[in-house]
Amino acid sequence: MKALVIFQGPNAYISSSWYEKEAVPTWNYQAVHVYGKAVLLEKAELIKELTTMLETYESHRAQPVLWDTLSEELLVKQMKGIVGFNIIIDGVQAAFKLSQNRHERDYARIIEQLEAEGEVELTEAMKERLVAE
Repeated sequence: MKALVIFQGPNAYISSSWYEKEAVPTWNYQAVHVYGKAVLLEKAELIKELTTMLETYESHRAQPVLWDTLSEELLVKQMKGIVGFNIIIDGVQAAFKLSQNRHERDYARIIEQLEAEGEVELTEAMKERLVAE
């Protein structure tokens, strides 16, 4: 079965009131689209993946919830609602729009306004883009 997985990065509305000249508002974003074939996991594979996930996120806790500590009744009930799959990737597309078409003063103003609105991740991405040039 064909699959598309979208990883959405930071994104935010960009008001055209932040520009020196009249323009329309827009949206800045980062995203990655991964294309491939979804392959369902067999029950044993799914249990192995779930066990690993629990060990990764629970083992450091004072009272970890691990696969072997859960009741058989709960596991049977919950497994009915879980579908595990892998994606065999055959394509990746990364896209970003970070106001790269704006001149330096507008770009700096956009960063300033986004920072004021608490859009930390997006402003960091925009600053990194400047350094990479």
